[in-house]
Amino acid sequence: MNARRQSTAGITLIEALLAIAILSIVSALVWGGFAQTTRNKKRVEEDLDRYHVVHAALERMQRELSMAYVSAQVNPSPALVTIKTIFASTDHHGGDRIDFTSFSHQRLLRDAHESDQNELSYFVTRHPQDPSRQVLARREQNRIDDDPRRGGRVEILVEDVLDFQLEFFDPISGEWVDRWDTSQAAGQPNRLPAQVKILLTVPDPHNPGHPRTFGTRARLPMQYALNHAIYNP
Repeated sequence: MNARRQSTAGITLIEALLAIAILSIVSALVWGGFAQTTRNKKRVEEDLDRYHVVHAALERMQRELSMAYVSAQVNPSPALVTIKTIFASTDHHGGDRIDFTSFSHQRLLRDAHESDQNELSYFVTRHPQDPSRQVLARREQNRIDDDPRRGGRVEILVEDVLDFQLEFFDPISGEWVDRWDTSQAAGQPNRLPAQVKILLTVPDPHNPGHPRTFGTRARLPMQYALNHAIYNP
């Protein structure tokens, strides 16, 4: 009797189908959890990479602006002027632009006929391959000439930019101003702001209606034009 019961013991087809169905449901839940975790991990990594680029750009602008300078020594004959220093901001569509001279250039080649002086510009422009997108561009010319707003090499600093705003702290008036121009007599000739406030707005890919704004400040230690034999504040 016991041998007959042992030989006929087992599971029915319905029990096997139920077990398979339960196993499939559990496997689907586990796979869904892993897939969601993978998507979240990819999203976090993309956000970190994006914000790392933004913070690196802000840090670079802060460092280079802190080494800005202008010189009071200008050849009185316009025909003999070969070098002009400048610190000037202008308002453009979609963001500000700033052109300035600084001591931030780094020589990469031995015996290169270069110094630590350069021309720099930051401005918002259209993406060269996709005009529907805006980028924050950086222009550098490693030698200062008579037109500090042109020339040199332009590179993309941050892609997909919505706005780029600058404000300048005037140490004389103690107020923040929207514009600064050392090239105009009606501006601020022969002096620089004490601080520059930098605001960069980029879209949030996960929340298109709420862009994110990042900011920093640059302190400028050289607030008066160089060559005090001519100009003494």
